[in-house]
Amino acid sequence: MTKPMEEILLNDIKDGAKVESVASLVRKMIALIGEDPEREGLKKTPERYEKALKFLTSGYHQNADHLLNGATFSVCYDEMVVVKDIEFFSLCEHHLLPFFGKAHVAYLPSKKVIGLSKVARLVNMYARRLQIQERMTSQIAHALEEKIAPQGVGVIIEARHLCMQMRGVEKQHGQAVTSAMLGAFRENKQTRDEFLALVGKKQS
Repeated sequence: MTKPMEEILLNDIKDGAKVESVASLVRKMIALIGEDPEREGLKKTPERYEKALKFLTSGYHQNADHLLNGATFSVCYDEMVVVKDIEFFSLCEHHLLPFFGKAHVAYLPSKKVIGLSKVARLVNMYARRLQIQERMTSQIAHALEEKIAPQGVGVIIEARHLCMQMRGVEKQHGQAVTSAMLGAFRENKQTRDEFLALVGKKQS
């Protein structure tokens, strides 16, 4: 099991190791690629990068329980709820380059519904971590399943990956699509087809 970052840092301090800031490490990295970290355009870049990285990985400091606290409601409603075209930005854990796109999230309520804005916040929480698209898709679906116990959950993510567009195969128009179908969305073709139609992914 991966250790929390706080534990790793505390162990470094106990061992007498010097804990470096992200900014200081970025300054070294700039020098290692052959640039001058002290020139005007780069002098404040390490601090700017650290601030940006903390924002882009802020999902590590959130959890679904806290995020959804007080936003679930008991109602008699058993029709599909869909929140589509949720824009997100994330960082690929393999190259630390961005991937971005849209998430479509649906569920069939059982006894509870969730505030619509919380669905988008849940997507953001998992996106703001070092990720792969497949895991992020699954995490969103299983979090909803666990927290509101619906009849089923469907999640589709469409994303463009800069690690594929800027380097490697350099395919600028390639797009990855992943899905997670739980409960009724996996077991019932009619439910799944309704979701796909509502998000513009009709089956041929």
